Amino acid sequence: MEERGLIESAQQGDLDAFNELILKYQDLLYRIANRILSDEEMAADAVQEAFLSAFRNIASFKGGELRGWLARITVNACYDQLRHQRRRPAESLRLMDEDGTEIDSNDWLADSSFSVETQLEYSELKDTIHNALDTLPEHFRTILVLVDVEGLSYEEAAEALHVPIGTVKSRLARARLQLRSVLGSLDELTPAAYAFDLPTKSYSIWG
Repeated sequence: MEERGLIESAQQGDLDAFNELILKYQDLLYRIANRILSDEEMAADAVQEAFLSAFRNIASFKGGELRGWLARITVNACYDQLRHQRRRPAESLRLMDEDGTEIDSNDWLADSSFSVETQLEYSELKDTIHNALDTLPEHFRTILVLVDVEGLSYEEAAEALHVPIGTVKSRLARARLQLRSVLGSLDELTPAAYAFDLPTKSYSIWG
């Protein structure tokens, strides 16, 4: 069944249809929450709350992009987490195995066309950017996560944040400038940071 049919069924109380919609977007929503909160447990709680809220309010969805609507609910759940829980120290986004060893999932690491030196520069750059992102105010971090990290359109980001598209564009521009400023002030910034137009997803630096 196509998405529109699933939405209509979910609006009539079909839990299976709703679950099918959630399965389509759950990874995206978790990534958004994890990057806003920088805490896996808090992100999981926020997404769970978002799912419950979405199910309770699916009848109010009047059309448009479901992805943006779900992102809006997730962002609100993240802000609730930040309001009601003391934020834990930000950690860079890394995948760890059972032994605590970092697992790097970037596709470019498996590309033999990149030298070891280049791979190390990219790894350092990715960590630096993630750490810099965590220092930004919530509204700047959120807009960067939605648009530059997850690739939502301006329209979807506007729906997610419940603001006009013009606000999305201006906030994104300011967020990018502040991120550049933070990156420029970091002593450990790698030379690769100055070779490309940041922020971008093109070089897998977001992880």
